[in-house]
Amino acid sequence: MSAKSKPVTVTGKAGSSKDNSSKTTSGSYLSRQAKTKKPNPEEELKLKQVVTPDDVRLLQCATKDYLCPRDANVYGIDFTKFRIRDITTDSVLFEVEKDESADAQLDLKDPSAGRYIRYKFPAAFLDLTTVGASMEFVVGDKPVKNFKMIERHYFRNRLLKDFEFDFPFCMPSSTNTCEHIYDLPVLSMEEKVELVSHPFETKSDSFYFVEGKLIMHNKADYAYTTELF
Repeated sequence: MSAKSKPVTVTGKAGSSKDNSSKTTSGSYLSRQAKTKKPNPEEELKLKQVVTPDDVRLLQCATKDYLCPRDANVYGIDFTKFRIRDITTDSVLFEVEKDESADAQLDLKDPSAGRYIRYKFPAAFLDLTTVGASMEFVVGDKPVKNFKMIERHYFRNRLLKDFEFDFPFCMPSSTNTCEHIYDLPVLSMEEKVELVSHPFETKSDSFYFVEGKLIMHNKADYAYTTELF
């Protein structure tokens, strides 16, 4: 939720739901999978007038560019608060609130301004089992029907995990809050070592749709450090 054009380093945690990891008994599994070249439809999607949920589900790696312009968000949707807590201990792991003056500082010539965050998390995050992610967002003067978020996490060219949220309806000029509970994927020790050893090579794309049309696209990358919580 940074409004600065430069990447923002945030200390905290983030989670997801679907476990797409595979068990392995040999070394460098993630690296071997990441080196496998797979077709990626990003260039084709950039030419489409309407990008749909089914389109982004085909992506095999994090996108290099944004699949929609910033002004595609004609609904005035804006995320203002985000918090992650460990369900097991009920401890808050990460919390951020948007600075109300941030929008005035946006460099609109920078396509990443306000849409890209760089996270730095303790490696112990990879041991968590269940987290709750709470968010608050506001809506402009138009009603929002069938609001969907799809978030996809990758290590290099391998999909690690993905999850989806659905909001059937949001009233105009409303403030909305929700919490989603995630069972995190179980990673092998080898996989954890690879994620820690390759900072910021874990990336995510967050896609937001209204009635099946992409209106927002945010990006992030992640480093996991050996520091304690």
